[in-house]
Amino acid sequence: MSTNQSLIERYVLPAALKVAGQKHVLSVRDGIILNMPFMLIGSFFLIFAYLPIPAWGHVMAGVFGDAWRDKLLYPVKATYDIMAILSSFGIAYRLAEKYRTIDPLTSGAMSLVAFMMTIPQHTLFAPVEGAAQKIVDGVIPVNLIGSQGLFVAIIISLLSTEIYRFVSGRNLVIRMPDGVPPAVAKSFLALIPGFCVLAIVLALRLAVEASPFGDVNNMIATIIGIPMHHVGGTLPGMIFSVILIGVLWTLGLHGDAIVLVFIQPVWLSNMTENLDAFQHNLPIPHIITQQFYDLWIAPGGTGALLGLVLFMLLRSRSVQMKQLGKIAAPGALFNISEPMVFGIPLVMNPYFFLPFILTPVVLVLVSYFSMSTGLVAPPAGIALPFTTPIFVSGYLATGGHISGTILQAVNLGLSLVIYYPFFRAWDRLKLREEQQATAVAAAETHTSGATHA
Repeated sequence: MSTNQSLIERYVLPAALKVAGQKHVLSVRDGIILNMPFMLIGSFFLIFAYLPIPAWGHVMAGVFGDAWRDKLLYPVKATYDIMAILSSFGIAYRLAEKYRTIDPLTSGAMSLVAFMMTIPQHTLFAPVEGAAQKIVDGVIPVNLIGSQGLFVAIIISLLSTEIYRFVSGRNLVIRMPDGVPPAVAKSFLALIPGFCVLAIVLALRLAVEASPFGDVNNMIATIIGIPMHHVGGTLPGMIFSVILIGVLWTLGLHGDAIVLVFIQPVWLSNMTENLDAFQHNLPIPHIITQQFYDLWIAPGGTGALLGLVLFMLLRSRSVQMKQLGKIAAPGALFNISEPMVFGIPLVMNPYFFLPFILTPVVLVLVSYFSMSTGLVAPPAGIALPFTTPIFVSGYLATGGHISGTILQAVNLGLSLVIYYPFFRAWDRLKLREEQQATAVAAAETHTSGATHA
């Protein structure tokens, strides 16, 4: 363990520090953190909405009616479904702060307007279930302002801020005379840069609309999704899927939402065939199903983050990491990873890029070969909520085989081994930052006391 840690500190950390210190990477990281308190609030309501206890559902239905879950998900939709909007503002604001030559508030507002202009204001709607879908104009698709639109929000926020800085740096602005209120003067300063930002974003949108893709989000989803549909049920396809999901998440794009939409039909079909075989006491035909991914590859959510949360709770020397572990633990226990992804954050974080992608790949290989060789019972097609806690879910999903729980314990141990050296490096970095901040505060206090004396 110590050898791995020294290798990481010697070779990985110097490169990671250079990447992590870059203005745009820092801005993306700091801007996305704006979502963190709302994601944490939403995750608690998500847990309560999908609590894997049948009696809970009966009680809630008796009190609030059959639509109780929809009502409980209102806070989830209000927090998760505006992630891209908050990020588009926050990233541009933080980047403008770092440049110190443009107004952060104006930059954030300009980025938000530019991002909204990339979103097509229409959606498909079916009046009744099974009816033909119709195009409804004058609406904003919620999925494109939430996690699925996060990657576009990142690109637009960086682009709009750079255009704003470029135009302002060449003094192509309208300056008001002295005596005009500062807020009014700043709004006029933004007129020409804002026009340039929207003109360039408009040109990009029109170019994409002229293509077969129609809009930017659809272009990204189509390019990624076409090959995924054909390989979703194979071991190579599963490995490629988890790698792609991890890469997209680290770039700020909702990997699960993009990748799984194309391979879930394959997984769900496999699940149905497994359930039919299980009910008729026949051999289980498929290993790779929705449960295989949810329950064995993603303990603690995408990236198998439960192990990292345990380290933060039990081994952190940094106060920040320990507190974040306490906050993220309930979500991780029920396989909700967003508090961790956006809390550390893992987005645009070179420290955790490797383990976040490597851990699911290792778990896929171990789980697949354990089941294919007969050491562990494969998933029996029993549909469990993805929020079912580890160990319980492995037993239930295999139709009552303890081997499913044992494999989950092995996978958790593997994730602990892989994450540990990276966790220690990050924890040491945060501890040094806290110690430096404490020393600076103490020095300022001492200087202030000496001055008053």
